Amino acid sequence: MSQQIMNLVEKASMKAEKDTPSFSIGDTVNVHCRIIEGGKERIQVFTGVVIAKSGSGTREMFTVRRIVQGEGVERKFPLHSPKVAKVEVVRSAEVRRAKLYFLRERTGKATRLVERRVEVKKTAAEAEAKAPKKLRGRAKSKAAKAAKAAENAEANS
Repeated sequence: MSQQIMNLVEKASMKAEKDTPSFSIGDTVNVHCRIIEGGKERIQVFTGVVIAKSGSGTREMFTVRRIVQGEGVERKFPLHSPKVAKVEVVRSAEVRRAKLYFLRERTGKATRLVERRVEVKKTAAEAEAKAPKKLRGRAKSKAAKAAKAAENAEANS
């Protein structure tokens, strides 16, 4: 009963599904933060790699890491906070871990992650029409022998 009440209270303060972006661990993101200085409000962009996600519901957080003047800077953002204006995914990376804390010990080129490739699905007919079939091993030698036999048959007739 109390859990249902908590869910109702949390649902009111959560962002809409269309406002929350879909990003995962290893993605490079631009986090647009609202900063209030005096009476003025401005947007500041924090760009970095998402190294961790934690929590659920209104308590969901994500950690973004970047290097500034040779020093690593990490910042935790609440996903459903009104201070976070929007999150843009710049590029995605293939990772095999839920937390990328190992990037803390790495510097320079060692921090690079392999980019995730988005493949466009092709029909089987399009794929066959574009790329000729490559033969390997026995099939290649059989095809070569058949072609040679066909040439000899044409020459003899």
